[in-house]
Amino acid sequence: MLSSPRRHRGHRGVTEFFSVQSQRPLCPCGELKLPHPQAAITRHVAPSFVKAALILLLLLLASFIAKAQVADASRAGDELVVDGNLAGDVFGLGRAVRVRGEVKKGVLAFGGDVIVEGHIEGDAAAIGGSVIQLEGSYIGGDVWVIGGEYRRGAGAARSPAGQTMMVAGYEQELREISRNPASLLTPEFSLSFVGWRLLAVLFWFVVSIALTAVSPGAVSRAAARLHLTLARVSLIGLLGAVVMGPGVVAALEYLPTALGALVGVTALLLLLLSYLFGRVVIHAATGRWLQRVLLPEEKRSEVVALLLGAAFWAVLLSLPYVWPFLVVALVVASLGLALTARYRLNWRRA
Repeated sequence: MLSSPRRHRGHRGVTEFFSVQSQRPLCPCGELKLPHPQAAITRHVAPSFVKAALILLLLLLASFIAKAQVADASRAGDELVVDGNLAGDVFGLGRAVRVRGEVKKGVLAFGGDVIVEGHIEGDAAAIGGSVIQLEGSYIGGDVWVIGGEYRRGAGAARSPAGQTMMVAGYEQELREISRNPASLLTPEFSLSFVGWRLLAVLFWFVVSIALTAVSPGAVSRAAARLHLTLARVSLIGLLGAVVMGPGVVAALEYLPTALGALVGVTALLLLLLSYLFGRVVIHAATGRWLQRVLLPEEKRSEVVALLLGAAFWAVLLSLPYVWPFLVVALVVASLGLALTARYRLNWRRA
């Protein structure tokens, strides 16, 4: 209710004002002070957060069910058999290639073995498999094996000019990728998967703590830029990525070898450092938002915010079919934060 006006005498005249009698206490700045502000904020935001968490859990559950229902593409006896003479190349995807006749050019198997019983005038290569040269067979070119081994029978012949290159390891993983390419986009739920996710949370939490302790002002300013001008930072990062990619390719193509290599290494270091810095900033900003939603003010801390941010993004990057787009978004935003680190103009809300 309004009371009668009172006069206040100052140095330059008389000022009249009305006093307001409120049933709620006023803070020193003159604003109304709610008895439980955090409860009011949490009451409005918590349902949205719960819905988002349920959607994430449903997506993860759907991915695991889909993964369990995918049938293995390789079956016993599923191989490509080459009989007679073939003038071109032979390519096998997700299955073995057995050469019984003669191939004038090369043979490549991705996710399977190359079994040579006849003649191959060109190269024999296997990715996620082995090259098996049986007795009486012949390979005129090189042998390339990635994720397998090269086995040569006693009476198998090779060209004297042929060379052999082998990279062992990850044979089963490469086979799985070749036979089910969608496995790259869908996580496989297992104890190993959970362990790697927890290790990722721990790694990014430690990195975030270290970088925040070394340069707290830079992280805070970058988080403020990300909050106020997300669209502008993302646009600058996207332009930087678009310029950096063709620029590095052009430098490697047209500049002298040493100078082109220097440009490529510099661009790679910029990308790695900006991603490291950007991930920490994004973790801090996300963790602060989660704290405002979930925790009362007296229980908030910067350490808890960094842990919440690292865990939140570890879960997001485990979503099927979505994580590649999230990685691209993180790279673009991180590059934008790095390129605007010394931007001294007045940042306003975009």
